[in-house]
Amino acid sequence: MSSQEHLRALEQRLEQLESENAIRACMNRYMFLCDELGVGSPLEELAGLFTAQAIWEGKGAKYQNSFGGYHGREAIKAMFATYMIEPAHFSLNVHFLTSELIRVSGDIADASWVMLQTSTFASGASHLNSARLMVRFAQEQGQWRMAHFQTENLFSRPVDTWNSAAHLPVPGKSDQS
Repeated sequence: MSSQEHLRALEQRLEQLESENAIRACMNRYMFLCDELGVGSPLEELAGLFTAQAIWEGKGAKYQNSFGGYHGREAIKAMFATYMIEPAHFSLNVHFLTSELIRVSGDIADASWVMLQTSTFASGASHLNSARLMVRFAQEQGQWRMAHFQTENLFSRPVDTWNSAAHLPVPGKSDQS
């Protein structure tokens, strides 16, 4: 391999890693904004994580019926706007992502995660959900954005409250509350 070929191979590997990192950052920002979704949420920023012609959809019987699908950034933005109410739909919402796989091919990428979501609603009810996320990303205006977001329920159930004032036992510490 010539030094020119070696340099080009290194550049391609660097581009791949930078793309994967940008995709990861986009998904992280999306989850953070969803965790904080409420009246003061930056709706334009949230919508801007999607391409102009993006698709957001629930897959499988449970999520297809609950969420449906939205086509285009403006429709996705309008869907998220329905959560921006007072009192906030979620009083607690935390997304956890695992089992990440990102495959970049030029200006598109396919990624998947397994998500765990712990939520408490304004009503006080709490829920535990797990879903498989399948997301196609595309570069638009030099930025990686979501082009096709799919979420499919793996399990879902109501639970008791998440946060408790109960004493947390720690070795070597007094059992006083």
